[in-house]
Amino acid sequence: MELVSALRERNELRFVARYQREFSGLSFFLRLFDAQLARSVAILQRRQAPAAARRSLRALQIGMLGGADRPAPMRAQQRRVMITAPSAMSVALLLALSLFLGLAFEDFFARTQSKRPGGIRTFPMLAVTGGVLYLFDPEHFVPFTGGLVVLGVWLAIFYRQHVRELDEQGERNVGLVVPVLNIQAYVLGALALALPPWVAVTATVTSVLLLTGREKLHALARGIELREIVIAGDFLIITGIILPLLPNKPVTTLTTITPRQAWLALIVVCTLSYASYLAQRYWAAAARGLWMAALGGLYSSTATTVVLARQAKTGAVMRAHAQAGITLATAIMYLRIFVVVAFFNFALARRLAPALFALSLIGLAIGALQYRFTKPAPEEASSQKPGLQPFGGNPLQLGPAALFAFLFVAVSLLSKWITMRFGISGIYSLAAIVGVTDIDPFVLNLAQGGTTGVPNTALAAAILIAASSNNVLKAAYAAFFAGGRATTASAAALVLLAVAGVVIALVLGGA
Repeated sequence: MELVSALRERNELRFVARYQREFSGLSFFLRLFDAQLARSVAILQRRQAPAAARRSLRALQIGMLGGADRPAPMRAQQRRVMITAPSAMSVALLLALSLFLGLAFEDFFARTQSKRPGGIRTFPMLAVTGGVLYLFDPEHFVPFTGGLVVLGVWLAIFYRQHVRELDEQGERNVGLVVPVLNIQAYVLGALALALPPWVAVTATVTSVLLLTGREKLHALARGIELREIVIAGDFLIITGIILPLLPNKPVTTLTTITPRQAWLALIVVCTLSYASYLAQRYWAAAARGLWMAALGGLYSSTATTVVLARQAKTGAVMRAHAQAGITLATAIMYLRIFVVVAFFNFALARRLAPALFALSLIGLAIGALQYRFTKPAPEEASSQKPGLQPFGGNPLQLGPAALFAFLFVAVSLLSKWITMRFGISGIYSLAAIVGVTDIDPFVLNLAQGGTTGVPNTALAAAILIAASSNNVLKAAYAAFFAGGRATTASAAALVLLAVAGVVIALVLGGA
């Protein structure tokens, strides 16, 4: 037993000695590699290479050989901080933006008698200081943060004394514009040197616009009614709260449309209607000429036709405005359909584009001829008629929104069933039927793939048939609600556009 133990210990000693020799050789090569890395770091520092490259080499060197094993001169060389010189373009951008901000600051506060810290000299100095302190430590921002703290303390002392003063209206100066702009001027130095130029330019231009547009912005805020703020809140609810909560998976095998797709379709339609609503209420040029009718077509061409026909009957608008406005609203409807379809299915929108643009141009030409050559009635020539009135109310009410979503799902289920039972001819028949109601749910269902297995040419033909059917409905509205010949020409124009749309649909369907 003792002999066996002695042999075993002898073998273990040989094994340890062999690996000690191999590790010594590996350590030698590691030291050679460490020396080569050190020379590379020195070369990069002399050439002012980017800090990221130097950090990568240092990390590799530290990983290959611990800090305690490196020679002392090498460790001192790595502790030495090298400041990377900024480009001349970055420095020029820093100075230009700070001067621009200071000029706007002095121009704005030149109307007041009190002195404010900041201006065309102070802001460039703050920006240069912030930029230099950032360059001292671009990794941890210690000097830059220290300078920001010092500036913040000084501004806090100033603001504490400033709030006791009274402005021209006898109220306390509690605004934060001056301290915020001084801090922005300081931060601008680091922004111009560290980030892409568009970031610093955007921040500066935005601040200048907000500063110089004070009176207009305050007037706008005073002119907006509380009801408009509630409407904007409705828009945020349906886009920012309800949409993210809806599942993005089909809830039934009867259709591939998901609840989120249905609600997204609602948001697209409501966004166009809301933009039209805001333009009608707050864009002064909308009250002149036929702009109101064009915006009404973006909102709802059917509602615009009904309102203009009724106004033409009562004499609230001139006959030329009513006729041209009805035709113009339908011409805009074709462009609206293209935008909605392109948002969900660009390939289908490309297939529809020639037909929709051609029909829109025909409608615009007819509307221009009606506006130019329609003679005013005798009673219109002697009276001054007001401009067109806004069309439609709040397009973001949650009740109509829920009804739209329900109709969208119902049309999706019906389209899928008709396609399975009757094929493409059934889709064409459904398109003609839904045209007498609201075509938006039908168009959006086709654009989002509610009818699988149907080619884009057939889908485009179905959309054109639905739009043509809707034009026939609007022609009936124009003739009925006007109660006479006031809008007969517009009714005929809508029928002409409907016939043209059906002809194009037949051509596409047979292709």
